[in-house]
Amino acid sequence: MTIRAAGPQDHDAIWAILEPVYRAGETYCIPRDIPRQAALQDWFAAPFRVFVAEARGAVLGTSHIGPNRPGGGAHVANASFATAPAARGQGVAARLVAHAKDWARGEGFRAMQFNFVVASNSDAVHLWQKAGFTVVGRLPGAFDHPRLGHVDALVMYHDLTQGGSDEP
Repeated sequence: MTIRAAGPQDHDAIWAILEPVYRAGETYCIPRDIPRQAALQDWFAAPFRVFVAEARGAVLGTSHIGPNRPGGGAHVANASFATAPAARGQGVAARLVAHAKDWARGEGFRAMQFNFVVASNSDAVHLWQKAGFTVVGRLPGAFDHPRLGHVDALVMYHDLTQGGSDEP
């Protein structure tokens, strides 16, 4: 598996990954009926950089990484990840988060923060904790889950100044 910068040639593959995630409405604060073009504009919005995980010519997952906030918060990175349904459970997300941490560290970011991790997304919470992120805040009932109702959202944080590569 390789991770590379994404471009317009990857739009179809990235949309094929994002669409079922967005339509399910269980993990992102994105309208469930968001049109393809609006979703791709959001995913590729500056100043974020977009990457894809690829194996044997197939895009298995995608990430976008950039500053969490401008100005005084620009030294803290933020990132989002999505994996193709057929590639789940194959380590794609773990590779993407390791790449995101290494990339952010290389770009001079001092930390990475996930602002809104849906607490019922236990696979993601476990993966981010395994990758060194800690829960630093809980927003009670902040996410309106389509099946579970109002569930908590978590703020997760990782210090990138510790050095070393995170690639598995």
